[in-house]
Amino acid sequence: MAFVDLRDFVAHLERRGRLRRIAAPVSRDLELSEIVDRVSKTPGAGNVALLFEHVQGFDIPVLANAFGAHDRMSWALGVQSLDDLGARVARLLDLTLPGTFAERLRKLGTLLEVVKAGPRRVTEAPCQEIVETQAPSLAGLPIPRCWPADGGRYITLPCVFTRDPRTGARNVGMYRLQAFDDRTLGMHWQTHKGGAEHQRVALDAGGIQRMPVAIALGGDPAMIYAACAPLPPGVDEVVFAGWLRGSGVELVRCRTIDLEVPAQAEIVLEGWVDPGEQRVEGPFGDHTGYYSLAREYPVLRLTAVTRRARPIYPTTLVGRPPQEDYWLGKATERLFLPIMRMMLPEIVDVNMPAEGVFHNLVIVSIRKRYPGHARKVMSALWGMGLMMLAKTIVVVSEHVNVHDLSEVAWRVTGNFDPRRDVMIIDGPMDDLDHAAVRHRFGGKLGIDATEKGAMDDLGQPWPEEIRMSADVRALVERRWKDYGL
Repeated sequence: MAFVDLRDFVAHLERRGRLRRIAAPVSRDLELSEIVDRVSKTPGAGNVALLFEHVQGFDIPVLANAFGAHDRMSWALGVQSLDDLGARVARLLDLTLPGTFAERLRKLGTLLEVVKAGPRRVTEAPCQEIVETQAPSLAGLPIPRCWPADGGRYITLPCVFTRDPRTGARNVGMYRLQAFDDRTLGMHWQTHKGGAEHQRVALDAGGIQRMPVAIALGGDPAMIYAACAPLPPGVDEVVFAGWLRGSGVELVRCRTIDLEVPAQAEIVLEGWVDPGEQRVEGPFGDHTGYYSLAREYPVLRLTAVTRRARPIYPTTLVGRPPQEDYWLGKATERLFLPIMRMMLPEIVDVNMPAEGVFHNLVIVSIRKRYPGHARKVMSALWGMGLMMLAKTIVVVSEHVNVHDLSEVAWRVTGNFDPRRDVMIIDGPMDDLDHAAVRHRFGGKLGIDATEKGAMDDLGQPWPEEIRMSADVRALVERRWKDYGL
């Protein structure tokens, strides 16, 4: 199902018993974060979305951990399971013309989903019920301070809208924003992301001193997710969100800058960035579980704050996994698996476990067919969009369950030889990789943990894996109750 806006999603979670309202007064400084951290790490039904109704000093409730479990992330994107996302993408990528009339109708329905995905323009919007342009300020927003050594308070779940100064193409990204004061924000868009590319284009063009930026908080869950999805260049996040939700996102023109934002957002911050201006931003307690270092990033100057009359402030807490952002990443993993398979048909499955914080560990199973096949897959993945930032890629055979980390560890430690099966290269690294040789550049590790055989010039016979015979297993299953176990 498609949700109209964030409060529609909140109502859905509450009906399903997956949201808890916190009526007790809570401080936005650290206390809120400690509560969210504990709940996000609680197994089972105790991991719920949280709506803080009384944040001390503010009359705006704060929503956190809304996407922090498999069921909530699935509902947000209109599916029952995240694996269903991959099936939708696979149908879209199936460009063959089906033979029967019924098959053609089904394919037509898939293509119509894309047609309906385009945004719709409106002139009036809930996000502009209240408009502040004379003296816009962040002071009324309950922006949390997440961790003790953070450089300040941070907006952590924004949809940041920018436009290519050359082509006018839109980009929507999710970058943390440090509140320097009531009128300025630090724009932590990393060098590999779309916002940073638009800044570079503006610098190269020369003479551009005001690059418009809009920050939407809240709105339809599919739009929030689309902002953090690593889409291929040229794919519009707003159209992608429309495809996810099954209908176009409503957009409204900003009041002080030439950009459009989701009409159903809760709060919108309008402003501009001088492409040549930088200021130290950070440190920040990040999803790696460590504080990312303070570095220079662009600065946004606020020109307007527009909002609903009674908005909800959405936030997310990042830190040592598992946290809510793991499930945002898991949705991306499931969505992009069919695209990986289209480029590399030998891929069976992929897992980016929470412990690897997305870019530190990628486990992939393949149908191995020739010498060096695992190395070919590693190299191809490192050349595929933001997969270039993956630090470690482990390749296992097709029968291995990549989501069973115990099995993967057993296969890897038993099946690889450090001299033969390890691939080490240099390449671009994630901004947050504190162990890299230098900022944004370092070593990458590939491990071939597939079984070896004649094609691999093995110097000794490869042993048979221990398995009980099928007839004995069937016998024991039939007689299990007789054993009294």
